[in-house]
Amino acid sequence: MRNARRLILSLVAGIGGSVLACSDAALADKRVALVIGNSAYQSVARLPNPVKDATAIGKMFRDVGFDVVEARSDLGILDFKRTIRDFTSQARDADMAVVYYAGHGIEVGGVNYLIPVDAKLATDLDAEDEAIPLDRVIRAIEPARRLHLVILDACRDNPFNNRMQRTVSTRAVSNGLAKVELTLSDTLIAYAAKAGSTADDGNGANSPFTAALLAHIPEPGVDVRIVFGRVRDEVWTRTGHRQEPFVYASLGGDEVPLVPAARKVEPSAPAAESEARQAYELTVKLGTRQAFEAFLKDYKTGLYADLARAEIVKLPAITSTEQPRKPAADAHPAKQPAATAERTDDTSAAPRKPAGPTQTHHRRSVETHHGAPAEHHRRNFSPLSPAISRPAPQAPRC
Repeated sequence: MRNARRLILSLVAGIGGSVLACSDAALADKRVALVIGNSAYQSVARLPNPVKDATAIGKMFRDVGFDVVEARSDLGILDFKRTIRDFTSQARDADMAVVYYAGHGIEVGGVNYLIPVDAKLATDLDAEDEAIPLDRVIRAIEPARRLHLVILDACRDNPFNNRMQRTVSTRAVSNGLAKVELTLSDTLIAYAAKAGSTADDGNGANSPFTAALLAHIPEPGVDVRIVFGRVRDEVWTRTGHRQEPFVYASLGGDEVPLVPAARKVEPSAPAAESEARQAYELTVKLGTRQAFEAFLKDYKTGLYADLARAEIVKLPAITSTEQPRKPAADAHPAKQPAATAERTDDTSAAPRKPAGPTQTHHRRSVETHHGAPAEHHRRNFSPLSPAISRPAPQAPRC
């Protein structure tokens, strides 16, 4: 029995350790982020919010516990390319890799580009040399194991579109970004506005899209798809249905929270645990069904309660040791005292049955031997008392 209890305790401890290990593993996912905000464009008007948006997003990622947050602002073409290349090494051993970009973006000939601050884009051919293809950004975070996330607040009304010369008349140039065909699994691309439309830069501290991100990404334990669904609803409402964020995703069935849920730690109760253990050990020594049932009345839950129920199952339905015992007085009734020991003159005794022949002969012997009145002996002699044998009187010797 003792060995069995030790085995059960070992198994329970092992299961608990595995649960904690899994929970710790979820909390230990390595998350890295690259945050870029381009405001100071050299060939077109300056954008007021992208650098402020990027600064706020970078701080938010740090606050929610991201392991690496690389923040850059106002990047030219060369710095932009180097930054993307260097971030690839950070994503290589990460579970989640995130790129956030705020600034101008453009679609030329079906290809989406992020525009550095020093781009001129005089013709549609210049985009290949002066801008960063979105596909390159996606490839940079491909090594991440669990989630590849790109957030683009880059669908603003693009001034480059109006001044750009078309070298090929059939090549389309759009203010917004085009749809994305994902080839990488576990990937989500979030646009501030759906394909072909533009996003509002906003008049406040942040753009409407970034303000919604700051409100919903920090929520712990919420799947990334739910997060961006809430972002979409908030932006749609705040802009009077003028701007609708859009998501392109290739994710599996498991939930993927950007911020893991806080692990619930139950308060420890060493005193109560020790008391339950001591009570259980005493109950095991008794080993009866009544003892285990009494234990379960006081300790209804917990390890020792489960062990007590297991012990009850092992016991037979009714054991011989649990049969009620009759009191000794019922099994062996006390003998009535002899009639000759009772000497009382109480005349209120209950009426008696007529005496049999044996009792009549006995009374006569008693009266002759003792010389006492027969009526006195009949009053105090119980007919239910066992007959008393006495020797017959002998004739007087001559």
